[in-house]
Amino acid sequence: MKTAAALRHVPFEGLGCLEPVLTERGFAVSVLDVPTAGLGAFDPLAPDLLVVLGGPIGVYDTGDYPFLIEETRLIEKRLAAGRPLLGICLGCQLIARAAGARVYPSGAKEIGWAPVELTAEGKRSCLAPLADGPVPVLHWHGDTFDLPDGAVHLASTPVCAHQAFSLGEKTLALQFHLEATARDLEGWFVGHTAEISATPDISAAGLRAQTAACAETVAAPARRIFSEWLDGAGL
Repeated sequence: MKTAAALRHVPFEGLGCLEPVLTERGFAVSVLDVPTAGLGAFDPLAPDLLVVLGGPIGVYDTGDYPFLIEETRLIEKRLAAGRPLLGICLGCQLIARAAGARVYPSGAKEIGWAPVELTAEGKRSCLAPLADGPVPVLHWHGDTFDLPDGAVHLASTPVCAHQAFSLGEKTLALQFHLEATARDLEGWFVGHTAEISATPDISAAGLRAQTAACAETVAAPARRIFSEWLDGAGL
């Protein structure tokens, strides 16, 4: 049986719509809560797929969250071995850092639903369904990153130039939350209440209204994107 392991940083930011895609393909899915369970016994090369999920911290916050140092090293090993790897938001930034790129505050919060603009390479990639419409996706971040050497730039927004990249066929890094569902986000609105309150022009009520209007629109494209990427990664 194929195996997929997810590194989770906060309980309410999980695999979302990616999990049923994996289970339908016959994956046994496990989740490791990195801050509490630790990474000491985790072998980054063991699962067929490694997914690194999001979280409300920066990859440079190693003084407050020292597990980030070990997590970055594990991702480095996964990259070096060429094993399938997917990063979302913080996970995307950790992949960028592990691949030698700089990660830093962007100077602006990008929270809410909006489309991305695909590059020419993005339009030829598994992300192509996002150009149909175009399709809004969920953004929830305040950091950005430089593209690692050898990365293929796939998507951008006016606020954040680097929204997605790939490293070969087996590594995909998404700054935005393609996995998020309307049900999941009710937990986010509670878990991120301090950030929501501190961000001008953002409210839980406003985000809930956006989610009601956009979440179903992205559901089918998200499943298609994840499925096509898994096919391309040999999974």
